[in-house]
Parts: sequence; structure tokens; C-alpha cells
Amino acid sequence: MKIEFAPMEGVTSVWYRSAHQKWFGRVERYYTPFLSPTQDHVFPKRELREIEPAGNAGVPLIPQLLTRRADDFLWAANALADMGYEEVNLNLGCPSGTVTAKGKGAGFLAHPEELAAFLEEVFPQCPIAISIKTRLGIADPEEFWPILELYNQYPIKELIIHPRVQKDQYKNHPRRELFAAAAAKSRAPVCYNGDLNTVKAVEGFRAECPGVERLMLGRGLIGDPALARKLAGGPAASKEELKGFLSEVFDGYTQGFGSRHSAMLRMKELWCYLICLFRDGAKYGKAIRKAKDPAEYEARVAAVFRDLELLDDLEPDW
Repeated sequence: MKIEFAPMEGVTSVWYRSAHQKWFGRVERYYTPFLSPTQDHVFPKRELREIEPAGNAGVPLIPQLLTRRADDFLWAANALADMGYEEVNLNLGCPSGTVTAKGKGAGFLAHPEELAAFLEEVFPQCPIAISIKTRLGIADPEEFWPILELYNQYPIKELIIHPRVQKDQYKNHPRRELFAAAAAKSRAPVCYNGDLNTVKAVEGFRAECPGVERLMLGRGLIGDPALARKLAGGPAASKEELKGFLSEVFDGYTQGFGSRHSAMLRMKELWCYLICLFRDGAKYGKAIRKAKDPAEYEARVAAVFRDLELLDDLEPDW
């Protein structure tokens, strides 16, 4: 089974990915939070920091692009090829209203003729392999069948399917039965993405779709950094590992942002997921969120590790 780490803006940064690979690993591919190439054809400093090879040494990284302009996609793909990347991922899955209003992400699926023209232009000219992350459509999952017919015309390296429509956002249940049907019809290798947050959830999915060997995990890996290792038969995270991992991420954020306060704000977001690893952690998680300065934050994190037990079975409530 191949595990891929879905990107999450503000969380799975270059520093996070590097620390996760070092402390837990077992991830086949990490994805950058989406890059948005523009007609200026320059990566902003923030995006460049995410993709510079030196900062991602040892991390199997796939850059993800969010655009509806073929020229911009091809410029970015060529720039990434020059950096040594061998694959780029096209984001057709982001459901955010600010993204889809521009016809990007899942919003591109509402314009099938434009999407067809886009794919027809980029595939013959792209110097590296293209994978695609997609939703089922905008409002009706039956929209996906002509979209899949379009995808099947191209040599897609991997088709990552999140079986919700854009209007679902992250509500409702992923339509696994439709995913299974789509996997059977796809000419590209398929990867499943959607609400697999525990070992038990993954086992349930594999019982439903036994032929699928590629899984993209997002919140599940953020909430339980050792999840991929556990799925491979390895141990759960220990307190010592979690301390070392979080300390390294905090230090990376501090160096990157030049501010321990800014780093603290990012770490608070991470703890919204991680606190579910601990028994009776809700009160402690609330205290971490209310910390006003880095010293207070670190004291409250220390209290979590001092006072709470790790759960045997993660039961996330996010």
C-alpha cells in the first residue's frame, strides 16, 4: 500500500514535511500546498521556499499547481523540471469559494470545454509527468463520467479522486461506491482521498475497495503523524517522538518566519488536530489555543506531555 500526504495550506510546509519524513516517514509522496503561477512567470518567495530542492532534500515531493491557463502551467512545469522535479500535480479538487469563483481548482470542472482545451495543450508540451487531483464535479456526482472520459484521453501519471462534489466542501460522506466504479473505468492508476483518518477507517476502506493500493491521507496524518507507519505494521508515535518532531517543526517555523510568535500561531493550528492523540485532551487543547506568547504556549504543551496519556486508538472529533 502506497501512502501519499495531502497538502494543507499553513500546515504541511517545507519545515513540516522535512520533520515528518525524518521522525515518522513511510510516506511515498508528499505534495506542496498549491502553487498559483501567474502571467508574471515568477514564483513568489513564499512559493519558492516550498519547492527549492535544498530545503526538500530527501523528501519525495510533488509540486501542485492551481491554474486554468495553459501558458502559466507550462511555464511552471518547465521551471520545476529545471529544478529536477519529474512530476507535477494539477489541482482540480480545491472546493474553496475564493478559488472556484475564478474557475480554478474544482471550479475548472464547471467548464469542460475549457478544461479539454487546457489538457490538449499541456500534455504534449509538458516536460515532466502530470498527475491530477480531482473532485467528481460541481453539484451532481454524475457529472464525473464525461470528466473521466476526458481524463482517459491523456497519459495521466496518477488520478487522485476525492469522491465529493465541490458543493459538498468537506461535508457529507465521500461517495465510495462511485469511486470504486470510477477506479474500474480509469485508464490511469487511481489514488483514493477522503476521510481516512485512522487505521480502522483505512481497513474499512480496503475491505470495500480491495484493489486500490494508493491512498492520499491529509488530516489523518496531521492528527496522527505515525499513521502511515502504523498502516505498514509499525508502532504508534511515542511521546518522545512527538516532542522531538514538534520541537523541530516549531524551530523550522521560527527560522522561516523570523518570529517565535508567528511560529506559535502555526503550531496552535497543528495542535487542533494533535490533541486528539491524548486521552481527555480537550481542556489542554483549549489552553494551548489561548496561549498569548511563546513561553506560555511551550508551558502548556509541556503540560500535555506531562499530564496526559496517549490513546491506543485515535478518535478524532475534527
